[in-house]
Amino acid sequence: MASPSLKISGLVANAMDLSHEAIGALPADVQVGNVNTIVPKYSGAGIKLAAIIEVAQPNLGVDYIGLHGTLDDFHASIPLNAVAESAVIMYSDSEGNPLETKNGGPYRFLIPNSAACHTDEIDECANVKFLDHIEFTTGVVGAATATLT
Repeated sequence: MASPSLKISGLVANAMDLSHEAIGALPADVQVGNVNTIVPKYSGAGIKLAAIIEVAQPNLGVDYIGLHGTLDDFHASIPLNAVAESAVIMYSDSEGNPLETKNGGPYRFLIPNSAACHTDEIDECANVKFLDHIEFTTGVVGAATATLT
């Protein structure tokens, strides 16, 4: 059975569906061998959001990303410049297997500093579980509809 893909869409030159295997095959310099070096609560492999940005090639003027999780009908828009260099997308467990739902899979969006999205309370974009779609947009699209843990 194929692993679920991460849909990349919106205002980009290269919309695509990336599998666990395709993400793992991206260059070593954009891989995060263990995300616990960035977010200590989690353990497993990740890919830098900057790598997804490079592959997708967002159009000029793109300033937000929409994070979508179908499983819990979660949607949030966050400023791209606040997370472009620091965010990581966790895609496998500590043994290299695709991230399971019980661990927030198929993909999990993590940022090391929850203040990056400019809110005063616990930030809803710091840890998005069940991620399966990243949408590049101009301006805010959608709203947060789920509680994160």
